[in-house]
Amino acid sequence: MKNLWLGVGLLIAVSSLPAAGQKKEQDRVANAGRVMQEIVNIPDDIPQEVLDKADCVVVLPSVLKFAIGLGGSYGRGVMTCRSGQDFKGPWGAPTMMALEGGSFGLQLGGQATDFVLLLMSPRSAESILTSKVKLGGDVSAAAGPVGRTASAETDVTMRAEILSYSRARGLFAGISLAGSTLRADNDANKALYGKQVSAQDIVFKAAMPAPASAELLLATLNKKSPKNKSNPGRG
Repeated sequence: MKNLWLGVGLLIAVSSLPAAGQKKEQDRVANAGRVMQEIVNIPDDIPQEVLDKADCVVVLPSVLKFAIGLGGSYGRGVMTCRSGQDFKGPWGAPTMMALEGGSFGLQLGGQATDFVLLLMSPRSAESILTSKVKLGGDVSAAAGPVGRTASAETDVTMRAEILSYSRARGLFAGISLAGSTLRADNDANKALYGKQVSAQDIVFKAAMPAPASAELLLATLNKKSPKNKSNPGRG
């Protein structure tokens, strides 16, 4: 009888693992939505002109620094892209992402920091969805401009494929994440959606409907930047 109850207990524990994993990723998506909503509502946030030219947005809530060598960070979050092959439709279902490494941890003290990354070219989105990319190496990256009067036409923003921002201790600013890597987290996608589905299929093929946990994130972006105003011929 003891062995029977032990077996039942193990079966219950194992069967509850997928549900626990799904809840964890749902919470991550919901938290990303709250971060995005808070950021677009502060006075000096991402310039409207810049956000309107982004194909995708990556939100990484509460990235933590760890002390290895010169320092580094690891964080998980979500990426949502405008739907359609040309990124001209409404913001679509999120895919889970992971940010790793980089010496930027030294600049942030020991406090958890929220990151927002804007993908400004189709190539940057396609690269990140298919493999791990090094920011500033595989794709060009720069600290994003901040403030309502900042322009998207500066040399830095015109050249960069990814613009990055941070929020820590209540301060919002552009920050360079050069040297860190960004990749799709397909294990987290499986946990979130309950089946094996690739980041490419989520973004480019609309393989999954957006989960309820993404409602705030998508509503915030669709309200703040409903149309892609980038140049059609950009790379």
